[in-house]
Amino acid sequence: MIILFSYNLSMDHKYTLSEKVGKRIREIRISKNIRQCELAEKIDIEPTNLSKIENGVYLPREDKLNKIIEVLGVELKDLFDVDHILPRQEILKKIDTILKKLNENELSYFYKLLKSYIEMPKH
Repeated sequence: MIILFSYNLSMDHKYTLSEKVGKRIREIRISKNIRQCELAEKIDIEPTNLSKIENGVYLPREDKLNKIIEVLGVELKDLFDVDHILPRQEILKKIDTILKKLNENELSYFYKLLKSYIEMPKH
């Protein structure tokens, strides 16, 4: 059984559970340097279907979830650890709130940190 979720991509969009779990799967996969096609092959699905899972079109069936956690080397609860996955606007608001509380030295430090991160070579 595949669970389908529809969603509206408006500016005030709140992520659905399937979107958050999909983003979390992608986040873990990337952190472990596993390409999407590799994970798809190891869990025996087409890469396009894994893409749909990672994009939150649907949640995978229980058997596929079990294969995903086995290949990624995580526990099921780790796929649902999604509190940090927020829409862009919410992230920007939270960053703005944090930055407004910093003194000049702290603000300068975080500016340099962010700037150096942006300038890092991408793989």
